[in-house]
Amino acid sequence: MYNYHICPKRHIFCVDQKSFFASVSCIQEGLDPLTTRLAVVADTKNPGAVVLAATPALKRMGIKTGSRLFEIPNRKDIYIINPSMKTYLDYSSRITEIALKYVAPEDFHQYSVDEYFMDVTKSFRLFEESPWELALRLRKEIYQETRIDCAVGIGENPLLSKLSLDIEAKRAPSGIAEWRYEDVPEKMWHIKPLRTLWGINKNSEARLNERGIFSVGDLAHYPPEYLKRDFGIIGVDWHLHANGIDFSTISEKHSVHAPSIAKSQILMRDYHLDEVYVVMLEHIDEVTHRLRLSKRLVRTIHFSVGTADGKLYRKQFTLEGGTNDGNIIMQGVWEHIVSMADAYAMYRTLSISLTNLTPDDMRQLSLFEDPGELKRQDFLRTIDALKVRFGQLSVMRALSCTAPSTLKLREGLIAGHKR
Repeated sequence: MYNYHICPKRHIFCVDQKSFFASVSCIQEGLDPLTTRLAVVADTKNPGAVVLAATPALKRMGIKTGSRLFEIPNRKDIYIINPSMKTYLDYSSRITEIALKYVAPEDFHQYSVDEYFMDVTKSFRLFEESPWELALRLRKEIYQETRIDCAVGIGENPLLSKLSLDIEAKRAPSGIAEWRYEDVPEKMWHIKPLRTLWGINKNSEARLNERGIFSVGDLAHYPPEYLKRDFGIIGVDWHLHANGIDFSTISEKHSVHAPSIAKSQILMRDYHLDEVYVVMLEHIDEVTHRLRLSKRLVRTIHFSVGTADGKLYRKQFTLEGGTNDGNIIMQGVWEHIVSMADAYAMYRTLSISLTNLTPDDMRQLSLFEDPGELKRQDFLRTIDALKVRFGQLSVMRALSCTAPSTLKLREGLIAGHKR
């Protein structure tokens, strides 16, 4: 259906550090990541803490990311470690430095702490005869420098490199897989479920299943005009992806057109609803502090609170004109929470997200504006300046000195974890 001869033909690496967090923790303890049973746990003192990473040997016992500490057998040959985010970031930086020996910065894209893309089209011949040989060299150098084993997917575009990594390279003895356009029918079309493909979530998958589309091959052979009719332009993208086509270029950096500011937390114990008020207010203070520093107002607020047994209460609402005042946002959030949440349940998660952001200089003042509002803005700017200069704990609400507060606990953490 598509003429691959006119499609871009590049040499893209997708590189993943195998069991990265668990491997780094093993190395720091002088252990072998390939044979050691080790779990990185959010809080080793809390039985309900989440497993953040596990070594392959522990995964074979059924313990994986998302398991709970109490599910790990109490054995002497199993190590349970707290995360050290600063150490992980240091290792990630060292590995990035190695990768940048082989590509220009504009041909490198950090996808996550332990995964990145490299476009070696222009550079691989400077070092090796083929992309495959460069991938071997890269794996060897990363292992020699850090003792971290990695897998490399090679493809003619980012999509093919990512799929070759996840589906083949991570399981291959060599740790490398290479997918070209001619491999698409054999290596892609059998893939299911559909959500394995970029851009397809569970809801989209269900709608595609209703049309008799269950595998990537089914999607590749479905008439694209019907996909466009039913799903819009995203349906056309799905059809291209199912045929192994991706026109994105690493050197063309993506710019966010609809930014958001968000914060979420898994609480380390069960909270009563009135205790959730304290933590939600702290989170709203933090996101509105970031909002004011970016000189923006928010119009749409999304929030959720989740119970210990997995029930989720969530809602969004919009404020006319926008605001950057946490008190105003908290008032709206809490009114909705009280009206829909179970007052007698125990809670374990919460989140707040600010979207539909506008520049604060677009704010329209009324002739009837409360003079107190202008003073309130001056007050907030003073608080922001103090926090920037002296840290988040330099100015706190009195509620943050009560037992439910998590503000002091989270101070100095990286990505919610200890340094």
